Amino acid sequence: MPKQNNDYTSIFKSTSLFGGVQVFNILISVIRSKVIALWIGPTGMGILGLLTSTLKVVGEFTKLGLSTTAVREIAQTQSKGDTKETNLILATIKKVVWFTGLFGVIATLVLSPVLSYLAFDDYDYTLAFIWVSISLLFNQLSAGQLAILQGFRKLKLLAKANLLGNLLGLIISLPLYYFYRLDAIVPVIILSSFVALIVSWIYSKKVKITTPKLTNIEAFNKAKGMLNLGLMLSLRGSITLVAAYAFQLYLSHVGGVDLVGYFVAGFMIINSYVGMVFNAMRTDYFPKLSGVIDDRKEVNIIVTNQSIVGILIIGPLVVAFLSFLPVIVRLLYTPAFLVIISFVSWAILGVLFKTLSFSMGYVILAKGDSKLFIKTALFFNALMLIFNILGYHFYGLEGLGISFFIYYIVHFFGIKIITAKHYNLKLDKDLIGIFLVLFGLSTATLLATYINQIALKNVICSLIFIVTLIYSYRQLDKRINFKMLIRRIFKKSNE
Repeated sequence: MPKQNNDYTSIFKSTSLFGGVQVFNILISVIRSKVIALWIGPTGMGILGLLTSTLKVVGEFTKLGLSTTAVREIAQTQSKGDTKETNLILATIKKVVWFTGLFGVIATLVLSPVLSYLAFDDYDYTLAFIWVSISLLFNQLSAGQLAILQGFRKLKLLAKANLLGNLLGLIISLPLYYFYRLDAIVPVIILSSFVALIVSWIYSKKVKITTPKLTNIEAFNKAKGMLNLGLMLSLRGSITLVAAYAFQLYLSHVGGVDLVGYFVAGFMIINSYVGMVFNAMRTDYFPKLSGVIDDRKEVNIIVTNQSIVGILIIGPLVVAFLSFLPVIVRLLYTPAFLVIISFVSWAILGVLFKTLSFSMGYVILAKGDSKLFIKTALFFNALMLIFNILGYHFYGLEGLGISFFIYYIVHFFGIKIITAKHYNLKLDKDLIGIFLVLFGLSTATLLATYINQIALKNVICSLIFIVTLIYSYRQLDKRINFKMLIRRIFKKSNE
């Protein structure tokens, strides 16, 4: 099989592996969302959203980007075959994550009254923030363990750790939500993060490594390089979360906690359910890209191949969600959440542009170009916040969806210009052709959802979905050869 086909097959297999995990995670998330919608309602979802968003902002800043830079460093030393350096990096990570985790706990404890007032306009949730601060330590320790698995590209172990952690978190949360309703929110956050830590620790132990003993000073001296880039990554992540958090605060002030709940529910569909492909792609894509980042030709090939596979998987998902969104919203939540349909419909169309900018944007990260990374983060997140506030102010939830759609387009063209200028990254003609076809089919589906006759609307949407599915399958089969892939899988299973 030619190298190009092998590249597509490798990308598809890793994406399918984590895509399968994401499907299970989605089922878990569906149950969790349904439980939250039924047992604690939009108000509870709003409270949970504000608490977790606040923790993400603090956590993103205090973790200093260590888990991401760790993956990059491990991948690069592994590609060079430098086992001694790899083990030194692993020993450093295991030390430093304790300090960054405790930093997050202390920051949350100190700022808990301020965080409560910012999120809820009063100090009633100060104690809640004090309690949930411990989850930041658990999350950081867990991220360090998972970074080891990702850096070594132990994809099956990483997939199992993610799946089992989410499953056990759900099992713990269900009885708590049933018996204690709103009072269960804080215990669920803490226990879920603790369970994820235990699971990540168990699976990371399966990687047989020998790490040297380091003093705290030695660890920090070794970590300086990682932390320099990590601080920039942390700042970039903080900017993104602060922008999203600021918008949630805006919604809370203009429409109350219920409105935040609707936004969180809609964004969860866009970011978690459709966005599952991004989570699946980045797991193997980032370490692979980091390993060849100095080879411009290879970088172009990997980015193009990743983009093609991503868009061919995302396209049918976008059409499916657009076609059956009312049913999906009822399944995931309750009829009270049907108000988010117009918001999600427009925003989800923009995910096609996000697929391309996602693949290209990782080149900046893999290059370690921290200054450019921060500049783009500041500009695009400020732009997103402005678009979203204006969109909601003038046209409500539908305007918010349109603002997301416009932002994704602007972001794509911005990243395209930046990566072309700095890294000579170019989009392949095949990729552009595939994108235009799938964007056309998705746009036609969105327009069809405005048809008033339900039967006619359902027939047209279903036909477009079938056409999209066939087109994506044929394009993938040209590059992967599914029959040969299935034969290879069965051959391995029988050996």
